[in-house]
Amino acid sequence: MSSGGLSLRRQLLLGILLPVLGLVVFNAVGLYRQALQAADTAYDRTLLASAKAIGEMLEVDGEPGAPRLKSTVLYSALEAFEADNRSRIFYRVSGFQEEMVSGFEDLPRWRNDVPTSNIYAALVHFYDEQYRGETVRMAVLLQPVAGVAGQGMATIQVAETLELRRTLARQMLIDTLWRQAALLVVIALLVIFVVQRATRPVRALSEALRNRAEDDLSPVLVAGSPREMQPVVDATNAVMARLAHLLEHQKRFVRDASHQLRTPLAVLKTQVQSARRGDVDAGLALQEIAVTVDRATELANQMLALAKVEQLRQQGDAPRVEVEAIVRAVALDLSALIADRHLDFEIRTIAVSLRAHEWAVRELTRNLLHNAIKHSPPNGRLSVVLALDGNDALLSVSDDGPGIPAELRQRLFQPFSTHDPGGSGLGLAICREIVATLGGSISLDDRIQDGRVQGLDARVRLPLSAREDR
Repeated sequence: MSSGGLSLRRQLLLGILLPVLGLVVFNAVGLYRQALQAADTAYDRTLLASAKAIGEMLEVDGEPGAPRLKSTVLYSALEAFEADNRSRIFYRVSGFQEEMVSGFEDLPRWRNDVPTSNIYAALVHFYDEQYRGETVRMAVLLQPVAGVAGQGMATIQVAETLELRRTLARQMLIDTLWRQAALLVVIALLVIFVVQRATRPVRALSEALRNRAEDDLSPVLVAGSPREMQPVVDATNAVMARLAHLLEHQKRFVRDASHQLRTPLAVLKTQVQSARRGDVDAGLALQEIAVTVDRATELANQMLALAKVEQLRQQGDAPRVEVEAIVRAVALDLSALIADRHLDFEIRTIAVSLRAHEWAVRELTRNLLHNAIKHSPPNGRLSVVLALDGNDALLSVSDDGPGIPAELRQRLFQPFSTHDPGGSGLGLAICREIVATLGGSISLDDRIQDGRVQGLDARVRLPLSAREDR
């Protein structure tokens, strides 16, 4: 199975090794500079020792009042550099008047001031200089010299090429980089090992899902999974539960549809056969067929409505609708049925809005009002009230019908349960599913007065906070 994104192992390797590699490079640059500085400090002392050795051999010659500096440079003054054939040493001794005394005449003369303070107990200054096309490290020592002819300040310059210093710095850098490279390898191996171990529950979950039977939607159990893995397992099990619920709902719908539609279709077939044989009058046969078709159509529509409620439940957040407008529109649609039974109809509503699918609110109101019309006696009273009760919207549909026995009220919310021989038994089931989707409640209560049942009140309570924006 391919994926367009980077694997967890690669992400961790890149996320850890790239910053560490950048830190190593940054550290290497700083280390090289520090190594050069350390080499300069070490070899500067050697340069100073050579300059001092040369200064100790200086003498003052000449007549009194006209002193002349004399320099004798012994090999021992430069022997500290004899072990390294790559480094070269140059020197120059300047007299009291900056005249050339001995050494390399083309060595650049020093024109600066000696710092007033340094780490050495001498008037010495170190700096880098260009000589004969390459960089050299220069040490300048101001050496007081006194004699019978006079006294003065001699200038001693000792220069060394940088091959040895750079070689030492590179060697220190290489030694450190080898250790840091080994550290990077160890980190990479540890990341791979830890990722392999940490993702073992993920692979176990994937393997368990891959090897499952097609109809196995039981909860997934991953032994030894870490706490960070638990949300994934919980989410997977939640999806499994929803799929199991949907599958069960589909199975139940198919089972109920095949069972409930079989009867009207069988009746319809019998009626057609009877009409063909001439057992009944053609007009009466057509009338009976029309009644059967109407009942089958109503049953099919209500079963589709029940399935649609489940579909809407899975769609998530719904738009905000105005309940008052929907309730009044449904009452207007059913006004012909109300007038046909000569009912004293009353409707009282206020502006109420909540998040719901318009079809669901319309279907809920239509089923409640249609049932109330069907069970209301002619010339009876029928009222629809939409009001607010605290944080809930309260929709009440009241009729003057015979009411419902207490033992039947809850059972009537089950599909295909009815106390009306002519009903499909799905109207109240649809209402219950819609109300559950909106997070509300529905109840059927007999209206008792003077110990007698005066009618039925169907009350739907819907929270105004239902399906608010998240």
